[in-house]
Amino acid sequence: MKKVIAVIDYGMGNLLSVSKALALMHKDVIVTDNRIKIMDASAIVLPGVGAFNDAMRNLARLKLVKPVQDAVASGKPYLGICLGLQLLFTKSRENGIWEGLNIIKGEVLCFPKKAGLKVPQIGWNSIKKAKKCALFTGVKDNSFVYFVHSYYGEPEDKSLISAYTVYGKKFASAVNRDNINAVQFHPEKSQKTGLTILGNFVKMIK
Repeated sequence: MKKVIAVIDYGMGNLLSVSKALALMHKDVIVTDNRIKIMDASAIVLPGVGAFNDAMRNLARLKLVKPVQDAVASGKPYLGICLGLQLLFTKSRENGIWEGLNIIKGEVLCFPKKAGLKVPQIGWNSIKKAKKCALFTGVKDNSFVYFVHSYYGEPEDKSLISAYTVYGKKFASAVNRDNINAVQFHPEKSQKTGLTILGNFVKMIK
C-alpha cells in the first residue's frame, strides 16, 4: 500500500517547491484539493503564503476545513508551513479578527512596531529548540532557516512550542503536539537544515 503525502492545494502557497523538496525523500507526493485524497493520505502538508482571512475563505470554498480538521484528528502526521502554522490557531488579528481551524488554542499576532524593525521579516534567522521534538532530530540549536512573514502564532499552552526565534521579540517559530508539527519558516527554502526537517517529517509516516 502506498504511503502518500498530500500537499493541500487551496490556491495559496509555494506548492511546487514544497512538493519537489518532499519528493527528494519520498516518491509518493501529490498536490491536491480533493477531500477524499486528503483523507486517504498517510500524511498531510499545509503550506501557505498570504493573508489569513483569504486562506480560510479558500479552504471553506473548497470544503476543506473539516477534512483538514478530521485528518489531523485521525492522528496522521501533519506539517504546517508558514501560513499553514498560523491557520492551526483559534483566531488571527491580521486586518481584523478571523477564525482559524482552532486545532491549537491561541492567536496569530503581528510583530510589534519598533524602530529599525522591518516588517515583514524576510530572510535568514536562527531557531532555538524549546523541547525534544522528532521534527528537529539532527538539527543543531541556532541553525538558520528562511522566514517570510509579518505575523506569528502564540499558543495558550506554551508547552506546545518546539522552537523559538527572536525578531523584535521572542516568538514561537515552531509548534508540536502529538502528530501535529508546524513551522513558521520555510524548510523548502532552508537548504540542508530544511531538508533535514522535511526528512524527519517523512520518517514519521507509518
